[in-house]
Amino acid sequence: MLAVTADLELALQLADAADRITVERFRSRDLEVDRKPDRTPVTDADLAVEDAIREVLAEHRPEDTVAGEERGGSSDTGRVWVVDPIDGTKNFLRGVPAWATLIALVEDNRPLVGVVSAPALGKRWWAERGAGAHCSTGGGAAERISVSGVRELSDAYVSTTHLGTWVEHHSREAYLRLVDACWENRAFGDFWQHCLVAEGVIDLAAEPVVNPWDVAAVQVLVEEAGGQFTDLRGTPRFDGGNALSSNGHLHRAALQLLDQ
Repeated sequence: MLAVTADLELALQLADAADRITVERFRSRDLEVDRKPDRTPVTDADLAVEDAIREVLAEHRPEDTVAGEERGGSSDTGRVWVVDPIDGTKNFLRGVPAWATLIALVEDNRPLVGVVSAPALGKRWWAERGAGAHCSTGGGAAERISVSGVRELSDAYVSTTHLGTWVEHHSREAYLRLVDACWENRAFGDFWQHCLVAEGVIDLAAEPVVNPWDVAAVQVLVEEAGGQFTDLRGTPRFDGGNALSSNGHLHRAALQLLDQ
């Protein structure tokens, strides 16, 4: 492991605690699933992970606040730990291994630390402001990661989460304009596509609707990997309600095509 600050070290320890819970509950026959008011699913594992993270933070960072998907909180001011206990809950409950715990430390609305832990994929990504972005595979050594050098949309690989959300939250036609301009497209979805942008495996990831806990951690990851992260209006923020991450070279062209 590379040298890390106390905040990043704590974030990685929080991810370890989350992994112990999620791995045990993944594909379990007695997984409890409820539906929240917005009709999205929540499992007993989601709740257990967020509660465990909050307990550790209460002990080690009592002056900080927490904003989590399941238990609430605000990321507007001060030092805030922004937590998505399981990003990709639909995958988790169906037994698809593409899900992760997302942990970010945000100060005055700027992500400083981000950890994305996807134990079923055997992957973990992390970044700290000014210290670069890294990943490990199968618990192995840390590797520095960086975005791709692709400079033309015609050579680019783009991903989204779910095409249907573009109809409701932005414009299906706008996203298809971007798809048609690119070389290849997929729907890797959720956290994974942004991590793949940071790794340089794909070049663009666009989402018409996100919550702060969905992307706070990946904003600092993508930026520290040399890429660009904004909302669909081009503002570098994780709380804008939508998101575009890229290698930086393609960002302006993608935003122009996504403009309604």
